[in-house]
Amino acid sequence: MSLTLVYDGGCPFCRHFALRSELLGGIPDLQIRDGRADHGLRRDLRQRGFDLNNGAVLLDGEQVWHGSEAIAVLCRQLTPTDPMLQLLHGLFRNRRRANLLYPGLLAARQLALGLRGLPLDPDSP
Repeated sequence: MSLTLVYDGGCPFCRHFALRSELLGGIPDLQIRDGRADHGLRRDLRQRGFDLNNGAVLLDGEQVWHGSEAIAVLCRQLTPTDPMLQLLHGLFRNRRRANLLYPGLLAARQLALGLRGLPLDPDSP
């Protein structure tokens, strides 16, 4: 399995999670891509019905997971040695729990982007 996590690089929480997952998550060949910076990838995902404004995207070939489902699938794959990733692995690997908690992550992202003066939707002016 070769996974690609597409995240919002403007959000410090998203960026931190993606980088830690890549470096310390224990998932071989995990690739991370900053969807805010990669306009073509973001446009392609949006055309397929996956808006980064509504959550991260996890790709495995043609298989796509979005939002809480993407984080749940990724967290189930983690074998972290890092304490923060161990916590997130425990919290978000369960799909039902991820669905309940994910809106809090989106709210934190909204707050962080607002404090940085960045739009929620990278395609808006």
